[in-house]
Amino acid sequence: MGWNSWDAYGLTINEADFKANVTVLAGVKQFGWQYAVIDEGWYMENPFGKNLAERKYLLDANGILIPVVSRFPTAAGGAGFKPLADWVHAQGLKFGIHIVRGIPRQAVEENLPIAGSKFHAADAADTTETCPWDDGNYGVADNAAGQAYYDSMLKLYAGWGLDYIKVDCISDHPYRPTEIRQIAEAIRKTGRPIVLSLSPGPTQLEHAADLAGLAQMWRITNDHWDGWTFPRKPGDDEFPFGLSGEFDRIAQWNPYVKPGNWPDADMLPWGWLGPHPGWGEARQSRLTHDEQQTEFTLWAIARSPLILGANLTKMDEFTKSLITNKDVIEVNQRAWTSKPVTNLPEGFENVRVWEASEEAFADPPEFVALFNLNDKPVTLHFTWKEICQMCASDGARDLYTGKQSKASDQVEIRLPAHGSTIYRSLNKFTGHAR
Repeated sequence: MGWNSWDAYGLTINEADFKANVTVLAGVKQFGWQYAVIDEGWYMENPFGKNLAERKYLLDANGILIPVVSRFPTAAGGAGFKPLADWVHAQGLKFGIHIVRGIPRQAVEENLPIAGSKFHAADAADTTETCPWDDGNYGVADNAAGQAYYDSMLKLYAGWGLDYIKVDCISDHPYRPTEIRQIAEAIRKTGRPIVLSLSPGPTQLEHAADLAGLAQMWRITNDHWDGWTFPRKPGDDEFPFGLSGEFDRIAQWNPYVKPGNWPDADMLPWGWLGPHPGWGEARQSRLTHDEQQTEFTLWAIARSPLILGANLTKMDEFTKSLITNKDVIEVNQRAWTSKPVTNLPEGFENVRVWEASEEAFADPPEFVALFNLNDKPVTLHFTWKEICQMCASDGARDLYTGKQSKASDQVEIRLPAHGSTIYRSLNKFTGHAR
């Protein structure tokens, strides 16, 4: 759980804006929000540049990206992000950054030495493998020099106090298993517990077993943005990825969710997305309130990471009501099992149901969420026994409204277009929860 700068600031985040958002995040840390992540561009002198030459990457003498002092003043004197990480830690939070996998072209062209080794940058570079949407780096070769480069990078960043690293252009288009392994090994060598998050997606299901031993998070879609659906033409990839598509994708990855392995449905693009979002013009999220609640509910019960994308300094009351809902957050953070319900009663056309439990392998489960994927409201009539055995004997409590539903023969629930709700069994709620 945490916040990432991309959806609001794109490449442009600076220290003042980061601290302002982290200050807000610290104000809700009691609800579980913990990681504060600076996304792409912190090493660019001119993030508005149209090409690599104009953006001007900043490297140290060993070819490792470092923060630009004009944007991050506390990095002066070679301090890197250590003073900023120390400040984040003093707020009771954890510090993260984004990198694009690979070795900077500039380091290879100048053939800079790799710290702590006999190698130079040219020895570590795979010049045939570049990121198709980022021209700043070459790939890292699967050899001793390549491992030495990642070792030196993670040693430096761990020394700053890094708790989380998001590595881009590595889990799909293209999938780079050798570099994932090298980065995971480099993290292990630091001795510091650093979360490894891989992006973008869609990561392919056949890689799940390999990733489980190396990373803690990996993206299961391309970049997810603020829309229910986005128009597609034949041959298009899935960028941008809308909320409606997440239901099937998350369900496909459900068997691979376990402690330490979290298939990632991407950030939550709510509230004010500005001043310079990573895609599109600055705007208030185009997701309706009902859609935002549905997104939060789905991420929560499916146990996806919860990473906020909003500009927290301009947070609206509705967004605040979601991120401070301790009951829904508890489902995400404490559930041991969750899965979609497949055998649904009549009248559930284009309606999805998920169930979850805080106890491993508990049957019956204690949470149930209902989602209306229709473009118009629906009224559902059912018995609790048909979708929630625990609720059938004890009734249930709506985790958004607090309204309790008795264990009666028939239940009637009205869901708005693209709306949702989530219930907890009254039995578990009133004294049997762990």
